[in-house]
Amino acid sequence: MRSVAVIIAALAIAVPIAAPSAPENPLMQPSTLPFGAPPFDKISDADYQPAIEAGMAQQLKEIDAIANSPAKPTFENTLVAMERSGQLLQRARQAFNVVVQTDSDPVLLQTRKTIAPEMAAHQDAIYLNEKLFARVQAVYSQLPHLKLDHESRQLVKKYYQRFVHAGAKLSANDRTKLREINQQLAKLGATFQQKVLAGTADGALDVDGKRIALQNTTQQPALADLSNRATREQLFENSWNRNEKGDANDTRETIETMAQLRAQKAKLLGYPNYAAYALVDEMAQTPAAVQKFLAGLIEPTRKKAALEADEIQAQIDKDGQHFTLQPWDWMYYAQQVQKAKYNVDQNEVRPYFELNDVLQNGLFYAANQLYGITFKERHDIPVWHPDVRVFEVYDKDGSPLALMYFDFFKRDSKAGGAWMSTLVDQSTLLGTKPVVYNVENIPKPPAGQPVLLTLDNVGGMFHEFGHALNGFFSAGKYPTLSGTASARDFVEFPSQFNEHWALYPKVLRHYAFDYRTHKPMPQALIDKMEKAAKFGEGYSMGESLAADELDMAWHTLPAGAPKQDADAFETHALQASHTDFRDVPPRYRSTYFSHIWASGYAAGYYAYMWSEMLDDDTYQWFIAHGGLTRANGQRFRDLILSRGDSEDYGPMFRAFYGQNPDVGPLLRYRGLTP
Repeated sequence: MRSVAVIIAALAIAVPIAAPSAPENPLMQPSTLPFGAPPFDKISDADYQPAIEAGMAQQLKEIDAIANSPAKPTFENTLVAMERSGQLLQRARQAFNVVVQTDSDPVLLQTRKTIAPEMAAHQDAIYLNEKLFARVQAVYSQLPHLKLDHESRQLVKKYYQRFVHAGAKLSANDRTKLREINQQLAKLGATFQQKVLAGTADGALDVDGKRIALQNTTQQPALADLSNRATREQLFENSWNRNEKGDANDTRETIETMAQLRAQKAKLLGYPNYAAYALVDEMAQTPAAVQKFLAGLIEPTRKKAALEADEIQAQIDKDGQHFTLQPWDWMYYAQQVQKAKYNVDQNEVRPYFELNDVLQNGLFYAANQLYGITFKERHDIPVWHPDVRVFEVYDKDGSPLALMYFDFFKRDSKAGGAWMSTLVDQSTLLGTKPVVYNVENIPKPPAGQPVLLTLDNVGGMFHEFGHALNGFFSAGKYPTLSGTASARDFVEFPSQFNEHWALYPKVLRHYAFDYRTHKPMPQALIDKMEKAAKFGEGYSMGESLAADELDMAWHTLPAGAPKQDADAFETHALQASHTDFRDVPPRYRSTYFSHIWASGYAAGYYAYMWSEMLDDDTYQWFIAHGGLTRANGQRFRDLILSRGDSEDYGPMFRAFYGQNPDVGPLLRYRGLTP
């Protein structure tokens, strides 16, 4: 998933700023569309950079006025004033982010490369501004005596921590070094994104006149259906080596330098490594806590994956084949095992998962049953691509709640994976309601054919919609704390929890109909599908844990470590962490691991697994208290979904769950323990 934290930054050092844009630039003024939705029908590629740079210049003036105010620092004239700043910049950046990630072209990619170091300088400016920090520190020092509500007190603490974490207490020389490192990292991050996008596109494989495009993960969905072993191996190799060909798209030098710079940044800020620096505001808090959590999952996963590999090898042998299982064989023969052992054929299941039924009778229905909200499609809201659909969301009392966009289909101009983000953030201070979007990468069939989903596609839709619900139900005053602006190892919790409703009997019966006959999925097929569901969990956990450990290995390098050789480092990291599982490659190799090099998940990829612990605990609580009910949904909305970053995560979770997180349900739901 993508970064959704609100970045409040200001320009206090010289960066190139374009002259104010012409009035016809539609981003320069607040949108007059419902919910402040961007007028994508009027915005051209050329509008984004001048609007973003003008937004930086405008925010510079706003922040400058706060920092140099002769008035005594107060919560209102410092913190609240900062929350109100930068609205042009935020509006332009949010519109740009969705377009450059979902429908990129050379102009947009160059714009991203240009503005990345400018934005890094802009962010540094606010957090390294001595006068501004002095005012924030003055308010923070008076916090015990200030008459503020809980959310306002949290805002003061968060801002102070953010300033200190960004280097506000460094010497002048060290602040200069930090700025240089941040700008280098911004440039390298943009370069990495560009290379991965190009390498992924170049890695597409033509098979019998059909082009198989790569997705962002190591394993490719098409491997489940390719009967020719040589073709499977070629597709896997294209994926595995997409950014290691020694060409212009090779990312090894880029990530080796980024890892070294991040370690240097951490040392400058007083931390032993980048992971220690990055985890301060997370629920886990320390690398040791993360490693302890992951270590408890590795051995059960190894055993489960080995049993699955044995079953798959037996299936290969049974088919009269004479080869040893390799990673490119896993998905194809795992499907054969499911058919042989559980009599489940994915082609038998897919007719029951038609996209629109899953959307309206699955996602929307479950949300209505839990939270009372309803949806109405709108055709009058401009979109960034013709495939995008828009819905207005109404609260339980019928009042307008949010605007929701869905961009379902894969295209070469779109980044891989799936994510949620916002075009407008909820804030009672600013009087804004959320404008949210979900992005998927579902293959689009030829015109006139139905969009039939795999079970993984269905789970992905419920996942991203869980993030959207987190955005819809935000009830915060301050944009910095609202919606999904929470820690990485907490923000994935609501989305992963929402996945549970995909196969919940009442929900499944409401959307799983054969698109040809509209007959419901037979109970016998449901039973088979549920029995087969836990097969493959060893593999799934294994590839995720390997990626978790790669991330932590890169980001626990000390500042004094030499620049690493990416290939050797990866091999050693997997061996040292015991995640070199048999025939199970990491979900992402280091060289195309966009989450950690370009999407804000550095030292944070473990967050998916940590959040899964929270979501399985929560689902267990729901089942123990009646399951899919409005009362349970309202409690979850009130205690979790509406809170954002307005309180500490441990107390927030305990208020809902009644105790500290427990890893037991995760292991049971994954089939790793009885």
